[in-house]
Amino acid sequence: MSAMPSPTAPAPPMMHTLARYWWLFLLRGIAAIIFGVLAFIWPGITLVTLILFWGAFVMVDGVLALAHAIMGGNMGSRWWLALIGVLGLVVGLLTFMAPGVTALVLLWFIAAWAIVLGVFQVIGAIRLRKEIDNEWTLVLGGVLSVLFGVILLVAPGAGAVGLIWVIAAYAIVFGVLLVALSLRLKKHQ
Repeated sequence: MSAMPSPTAPAPPMMHTLARYWWLFLLRGIAAIIFGVLAFIWPGITLVTLILFWGAFVMVDGVLALAHAIMGGNMGSRWWLALIGVLGLVVGLLTFMAPGVTALVLLWFIAAWAIVLGVFQVIGAIRLRKEIDNEWTLVLGGVLSVLFGVILLVAPGAGAVGLIWVIAAYAIVFGVLLVALSLRLKKHQ
């Protein structure tokens, strides 16, 4: 029987706990890459199909982020992962409940999700900067998400195919950055 940690024992460094569950970042990255590739393969898909693809991606990302927050044990502050997860689930459910929304409303959902996700990832990276070298992958992913969201809000008149390609490129780059982070965490473990 394993001994229970004493309440006064220091919590394990957040980095060690994140490294133990490195594969959740990997799965999030793979999900983003798959979504991006599918969007590039079928650029002429209907808006409803795009909504369903995006809703599925956001829900998968939300579930995996929540799993990471829950499995984190005593890694310290993990509220930013929990908020990313809850936001992904809420926005994904809203997307599935109203598939007939206009392209502009979908664009607002995507833009808001990307901005909030990016802000929380930058916050998470700032918290990790003393525990990991080169946390730039998480910062860069967060900054990329915020920029992507702002661009969608500023230029909503982009064509559907152009929007699909922008979303696909974003998802692939974001996914590659999460995969790179997961591999760094795996090495740390």
